[in-house]
Amino acid sequence: MSGCITFQSDMTVSLEAQTESFPEARDFLLTFAELVKCPEYIHTYRITPLSLWNAAALGMLPDDLLQRAAPFLRFPIPAAVESRIREVMSLWGLVRFERTEEGAILISVANEALLHHLLQVDVLRAALLEEPYRKDPQSDVWTAEIEALERGPIKVALMEIGIPVLDLAGYADGAPLSVSLRDTVQLRPYQRDALDGYYRNNSPLGGSGVVVLPCGAGKTVVAMGIIAELGMQTLIVVTNTTALKQWRRELLEKTSLTEDDIGEYSAARKEIRPLTIATYQILTSRKSKREPFRHFALFEAQNWGLIVYDEVHLLPAPVFQVTAALQARRRLGLTATLVREDGKEGHVFALIGPKRYESPWKLLETQGWLAKAHCYQVRVPAPFELLHDIKQAKKRFRFRMASTNPLKLQAVEELLRQHEESPVLIIGMYLDQLEELATYFDIPLLQGSTKQQEREEKYQAFQEGRIRRLIVSKIGNASVDLPDASVAIQVSGMFGSRQEEAQRLGRILRPKPGENQAHFYSVITAGTTEEEYGLRRQLFLAEQGYGYGCIDFKLDYSSAESHG
Repeated sequence: MSGCITFQSDMTVSLEAQTESFPEARDFLLTFAELVKCPEYIHTYRITPLSLWNAAALGMLPDDLLQRAAPFLRFPIPAAVESRIREVMSLWGLVRFERTEEGAILISVANEALLHHLLQVDVLRAALLEEPYRKDPQSDVWTAEIEALERGPIKVALMEIGIPVLDLAGYADGAPLSVSLRDTVQLRPYQRDALDGYYRNNSPLGGSGVVVLPCGAGKTVVAMGIIAELGMQTLIVVTNTTALKQWRRELLEKTSLTEDDIGEYSAARKEIRPLTIATYQILTSRKSKREPFRHFALFEAQNWGLIVYDEVHLLPAPVFQVTAALQARRRLGLTATLVREDGKEGHVFALIGPKRYESPWKLLETQGWLAKAHCYQVRVPAPFELLHDIKQAKKRFRFRMASTNPLKLQAVEELLRQHEESPVLIIGMYLDQLEELATYFDIPLLQGSTKQQEREEKYQAFQEGRIRRLIVSKIGNASVDLPDASVAIQVSGMFGSRQEEAQRLGRILRPKPGENQAHFYSVITAGTTEEEYGLRRQLFLAEQGYGYGCIDFKLDYSSAESHG
């Protein structure tokens, strides 16, 4: 065999990057594995149960996977690996939720041995409405009725012991909502595919799950198409008030909904309308940790037919909990990446639903739907004194010390000079660092304490070209629509967060006039923990086909001292 991928006995897959079939093989691996590391020549992927179940949920069978792998193989797949792939994927569908003609929730288990295993799970055992299970006389399938409210908790509990649930119990129809897309809105081919992948002709296989599309690819338009297709009252939950305002504007611009149809549920206003947009922040607010969440009643305030979770990878734990009780309502998760740094991707799978659609970022770039992004790691040296202090400091302080290296200011100055005519975003995590940059360059800074009206004014000024440069804290990581930004300079970030790296690149991916080019610079301190974390941050984007060029800056130390 002369292929470019090698399956290893530890369930990892090696991909040779310097081969003609690399792009096609990479896109294939994306469907059932996740990237672990990507040095220049050999990329390493890991096959996990969750990655295989997502593939199975999209309709891939074990034989499909193995047959599609064959042309890329350098060596035969080890028998133990093939066996494990078949074993894990075969678990998909062994446990099902279905609904009886009387409307009860029925759990069906494929065989008696699995049934005995599942009955060790306390949540499931407590939820049974009858005992014993009934055996189908025509097969080895066992069934029983369960408490409807335990539908979500059971899915989570079984996921945690390695058993996915295929939920075919369906959903309650919400109150009707008359809505359509405007004639000026034409779904792009991949947006139509995403809508169809979620909706599944309103079959039991559709109605819940996650659509994964890069920032700037129009996930909100996909959601609007689904809302119009369903025609039911909808609750949309978003990350912040800025995102709420953007959703409202988009809905009014692209659908037949009017001002009176759309409610805003936030710290400032508490409106409940046929389509209501709320923030995670207001839903999870409470007076103290001992108090209940005051606004969770919103989830039951209307007869919602659909709940949309924007940036679902950021879903807070309390919203996971309430979502467990909302399994009779259709659910749509939107995200650019399902990566969660807390490892809770399984909860998204169990409670929101499996991945229904994903498109490789580079494919959309090739088709012209995204800007061509050039990514660079800008390595800045540290003054000798700073390196000495970092080595002497306690481990928990070293990353911040490296991230706020004063010599980064000169690197930013040089990058701004190179892109003097371009709209530039400077993004960071540490406020003292951002305040110093804002003062030195006389650039507006938006942070958590910035009032919403000022944020809106600055975003609008940037979009209209009256401001060409803007500094944003981590509030700019997600749900900020700045279509004209073509350069992003990242000066600090949240350790090795792959999700944050992807979100920040996404701020500049909307198509640009002319050459359709975007530039993403990650400024790090060479030879420190920040450089190590930087490599981890790049993993998700490397999986999507983005390479990082390296730029080593030779800086003027004396100048940096004057800035400090």
